[in-house]
Amino acid sequence: MVLGWDPAFRTGCKLAVVDETGKVLDTTVIYPTAPQNKVAEAKAVLKKLIAKYRITLISLGNGTASRESEQIIVELLKEIPQKVQYIIVNEAGASVYSASKLATEEFPNFDVGQRSAASMARRLQDPLAELVKIDPKSIGVGQYQHDMNQKKLSEALQGVVEGCVNKVGVDLNTASVSLLSYISGVSKVIAKNIVAYREENGRFAARSELLKVAKLGPKAYEQCAGFLRIADGKNPLDATGVHPESYEAAKKLLEKLGFSTEDVKNRKLSGIGKKISDYSKLAEELGVGELTLKDIVKELEKPARDPREDMPKPILRSDVLEIKDLKPGMILKGTVRNVIDFGAFVDIGVHQDGLVHISQICDRYIKHPLEAVSVGDIVDVQVMSVDVKKQRIQLTMKFQK
Repeated sequence: MVLGWDPAFRTGCKLAVVDETGKVLDTTVIYPTAPQNKVAEAKAVLKKLIAKYRITLISLGNGTASRESEQIIVELLKEIPQKVQYIIVNEAGASVYSASKLATEEFPNFDVGQRSAASMARRLQDPLAELVKIDPKSIGVGQYQHDMNQKKLSEALQGVVEGCVNKVGVDLNTASVSLLSYISGVSKVIAKNIVAYREENGRFAARSELLKVAKLGPKAYEQCAGFLRIADGKNPLDATGVHPESYEAAKKLLEKLGFSTEDVKNRKLSGIGKKISDYSKLAEELGVGELTLKDIVKELEKPARDPREDMPKPILRSDVLEIKDLKPGMILKGTVRNVIDFGAFVDIGVHQDGLVHISQICDRYIKHPLEAVSVGDIVDVQVMSVDVKKQRIQLTMKFQK
């Protein structure tokens, strides 16, 4: 269970409890920040929610009043017996989404703040599924984005989002219209038809059922099928990135190596690539290209593999450091919050982000920090100097790990 927290001062902090499927179970507003400063009341509400819904994670937006809210959370976690952690998530574009037509359709009975809090929680659970609901330009993609040709910028950003969604793949039985519409060969109309078909006929049992969806013809099916996954379907290959065109070749390959499609389901195919001595010869026998065969093997070894699993894990916190606790030489893990021409600002769990100057990012020469880091990266940093009076922290990424 996740508690989404959209921080604010005057209008109060909006909260939303979300279950593991992304369904909103409860929403409320608390006023622990200025000008109301109702800290005791806010803590009482939070304690009730944590006990009632067995919340294990708090997803806090990084906008206005984020640091003040973080302090309240840290104090609260010390007062309760439950093991709860928190994480600060980037709330870029959340206000745009919460006021959008899509959010109104999704949460017709919620106000803008409640929608934003629900979005905070879902961004922690599945960031990609939540971020596709926002125009990529609203996420804030760089210092000079408004000076560029907006049409070209939109096309480039659209391409990046499409690439990400198709690389990860989506679950055909849970994906939203927003997510499906970024899949190759699927237009917004087809995406709506897929969801309508699912609501009318229940979950998809096989990829081939897609051909029954209105306006989804053989050509669109050919383009999209490999990116749409079905967990626990009739055919275990439907849960992999293997395209239906290559099913025959995949089955023959498994037979040759002494396996069946059931072994795909039970994940018993790890390391089958080592059993193949000559890819070129085997590809010829199976009637596929060598590269296609290598892709099939890769998918069978790790069916339904999510490439995001290889990325650094997010930093979950239960306590906060004070700037006075920092000492030169300390090595910390942080999240890159902003990248500018002369360096990168890194959140190390202190109320003030630290600056890594461009000269301290890496050993090689770089023209711009974006060549080495980008927003959201988890990085190891070392404290160089701390100025408590001016609230400045100088960090470096150039040290012996």
